[in-house]
Amino acid sequence: MQFNKLIPELIVTDLKKSLEFYVDILGFKIEYKRENFAFISFQGSQLMLEQNLDSDWNTGKLEHPFGRGINFQIEVEDAGLLLDSLKKNNCPLKMELKENWYRKDNKLLGQKEFLVQDPDGYLLRFAQEIGEKEIKN
Repeated sequence: MQFNKLIPELIVTDLKKSLEFYVDILGFKIEYKRENFAFISFQGSQLMLEQNLDSDWNTGKLEHPFGRGINFQIEVEDAGLLLDSLKKNNCPLKMELKENWYRKDNKLLGQKEFLVQDPDGYLLRFAQEIGEKEIKN
């Protein structure tokens, strides 16, 4: 396994509950685990989860929902499969699946995407690429 250049580490309140969400529902793989810590991956994305609310890494008091002001876009092969698993497990969505087009120079890049919060409130945006379009002037 090769480590990505950027790997977010999320402080969680209950590692077991977080792993049930990420692994059992979303399909992440546990790459390795130790007490109160897990390194997980999914289709090229990598996250670290740590159950340590008193960590020296914290910059302030942690209050639910964690991660306010940030969302993690995770590119996936099939957003519909994840959506089905979330619905089957009664996980509420923050935003239903929709198609969005984002401008890049003279093109529009398309993706199907939805938002869900993990057990601690971190906002996850799962996105499936659907192509690009030329912008006509």
